Amino acid sequence: MSRKGLLDGQAALVTGAGGGIGRGIARRFAEEGAAVALHCRTATAAARETADRIRESGGEAVVLQADLTDEDACHRVVAEAADRFGGRLTALVNNAGVQPVQELAGMTAAEWRAVVDTNLTTVFACTQAAAELMRDAGGTITHIASVEAHIPAPGHAHYTASKAAVVAHARAAAQEYGPWGVRVNTVSPGLIDREGLADAWPEGVRRWRRASAVGRLGRPEDIGDACVFLASRLASWVTGHDLVVDGGATARPTW
Repeated sequence: MSRKGLLDGQAALVTGAGGGIGRGIARRFAEEGAAVALHCRTATAAARETADRIRESGGEAVVLQADLTDEDACHRVVAEAADRFGGRLTALVNNAGVQPVQELAGMTAAEWRAVVDTNLTTVFACTQAAAELMRDAGGTITHIASVEAHIPAPGHAHYTASKAAVVAHARAAAQEYGPWGVRVNTVSPGLIDREGLADAWPEGVRRWRRASAVGRLGRPEDIGDACVFLASRLASWVTGHDLVVDGGATARPTW
């Protein structure tokens, strides 16, 4: 990848890079010139395939595996990503997460904690580790939240609460890490297309297409573009912001 990109010379870590959104983010970072560490927990084959394609295109990519619900693992992955790129890390995208569907009535505290620990506590631990590495040299941290942080969906109480907390965490972290030269933001995606989604949830897909101002679902690359912007010099005065990327669905009147 010889052309100059928005992220030329950067070193980035993308968590949850074995899933569709994570792979889209990693690809866009690489296309814009960043060296990318792709973290995965179980989807190693998908992460490795994406890393292979990045390398085949002339980019730099490595795959790191860990269960980020272990706080020590969060710190190890961040440190290893930096080590692979000459001891530095300029961007972190906290994308790893889960989205189970379960009614609030009957949900156990253990089930609640499983989602909150995966979606929120990992963000806290990875952010803490990355910010320390970025101190003085500067850098960016982007959390992947959700439009459900603002508009809850039935069966997603634990998910919605965790994503709303992710947005609040970014705002608090932006204040505390700003003097360190670290910007912290969130991206809140709407419904992102994936293979088999239209067959598995046809009515939901139809509703989203009707709600979208542009008449389509999102693509992983749409979220990647938003993350590239926030990690680039174009967003040098943007921090503590939640960038909603949903094709205008949440702008639709509800009355």
